[in-house]
Amino acid sequence: MDMTLVFLLAAGLSGGFVNGLAGFGTALFSLGWLLQVMPPQEAVAIALVCSLATGVPGVWQVRRSIDRRRLALFTIPALAGIPLGLILLGLIDKRILSVLVGGMLLLYGGYFAFRRTLPAIEGRWTLVEAGIGFVGGVLGAMAGLSGALPSMWLALRPWPKAVQRGIMQPFSMIILMVATLLLAFDGIFSPVVIRNLLLTLPTSLVGAVVGLWLFRRMPDSLYPRVLIGLMLVSGGALLLRTILSGAG
Repeated sequence: MDMTLVFLLAAGLSGGFVNGLAGFGTALFSLGWLLQVMPPQEAVAIALVCSLATGVPGVWQVRRSIDRRRLALFTIPALAGIPLGLILLGLIDKRILSVLVGGMLLLYGGYFAFRRTLPAIEGRWTLVEAGIGFVGGVLGAMAGLSGALPSMWLALRPWPKAVQRGIMQPFSMIILMVATLLLAFDGIFSPVVIRNLLLTLPTSLVGAVVGLWLFRRMPDSLYPRVLIGLMLVSGGALLLRTILSGAG
């Protein structure tokens, strides 16, 4: 079997599964495979489209739990952060940014993953959540990492899993949709990219269905633990990918 096809299928399955289970993380888990067989910009374009496609069932699953006011509190500042992220994209070394974000996820996930009890942040934190949304928009435009900070914050909020996901997944999809449109206007979706996307997307959808099936059966108390565990794995994967790309 063609190894390119193997990497494409693995990228779709792993990224789709994580998105179905947690509502974020498609790019972090799929790019490691995609970058082995294509240039970074093409890999990001495929990861973004797969993330959007696999995110639709997740949003539909929690549609009744979406709090529009809470979602807007994160999303509106994020949209304002996207232009700044695009400006910074040409000024800041993306490898340094990846190391900083990966290290943050790794430390955060490592610290909370092994604690018997998790802190619960209650009350109204309007300015904090607006700031997290803004930085999420900046990071999304710069490196496709829009969900990093929101997922860290929401994991510590004492809300049901559907409410947490009802903020995180629509938030990420809006940011990633803007990024995808920008890439499309830049002409990245060549016939080769579209062909590779059509090979990757079916397994991504299969992975999302399996992950969403597990999400439905997961107790509310377990969901924050799953998010934190995925942050630990995501941080390690991001650091490893950055180190390997630098060594190459």
